Amino acid sequence: LKVSIITVCYNSTSTIESTLQSVANQLYTNVEHVVIDGASTDDTVELIKRYKTKLVTELDKGIYDAMNKGIKLATGDIIGTLNADDFYTDNNVLSAVMQVFSDESVEACFADLVYVNQFDTNKIARYWKSKPYQADLFKQGWMPAHPTFFVRKSVYEKFGVFDLNYQIAADFELLFRFIEQNKIKTHYLPKVLVKMRLGGTTNKSLKNIRTQNNEIIRILRAHYHNFSVFQFWRHKIINRSVQLISRPKAA
Repeated sequence: LKVSIITVCYNSTSTIESTLQSVANQLYTNVEHVVIDGASTDDTVELIKRYKTKLVTELDKGIYDAMNKGIKLATGDIIGTLNADDFYTDNNVLSAVMQVFSDESVEACFADLVYVNQFDTNKIARYWKSKPYQADLFKQGWMPAHPTFFVRKSVYEKFGVFDLNYQIAADFELLFRFIEQNKIKTHYLPKVLVKMRLGGTTNKSLKNIRTQNNEIIRILRAHYHNFSVFQFWRHKIINRSVQLISRPKAA
């Protein structure tokens, strides 16, 4: 099986080399790295050209529009995304993921993630430990960590790509649509696959965090007739508190 990794970027010279290296160093060899650059004005494109990628550099309508371009260009059987400030924890990540997909009934898999300090990526700020999907988990604000989410391309072809009506929570809406609404078969891999630097689009400001949560609540209200905002925030606050305190065993 072939896996396509999609990275979208804009003026990312300070972080993207870690991303590029972590894909290039994977021991699993049937890998396509699709990089969608939003017409960077710094040296990002020159840096990307040092690596073997399928590169597009042009203006876009934002991160999810760029991801949709990447999905359209991807030729792999399996598609994953890796942000320009994220990187895989080791060289065996894709081998572990692709082993999961040796089971032809599995349509998607996801795993754990750690948020790390922007300047010292050995310092863990938050441990996003996931768990196997159960019905109605999304109602509690749960979702798989998107950079750890790998899915068969056929799922995108059947159920669609990112909905550009959502500014920040289009990843939540996509995962909700795939997993909760259309019941694709998922597999949870209990392993940290990705390190994510703090300061990304979602968590770089309180305004963005507020916008994301408002969009998520709008999605959930439209689907659940008995949705409780109070229960949503209760579960989310407890979950985030645990993520800030706990650490992976290997860390």
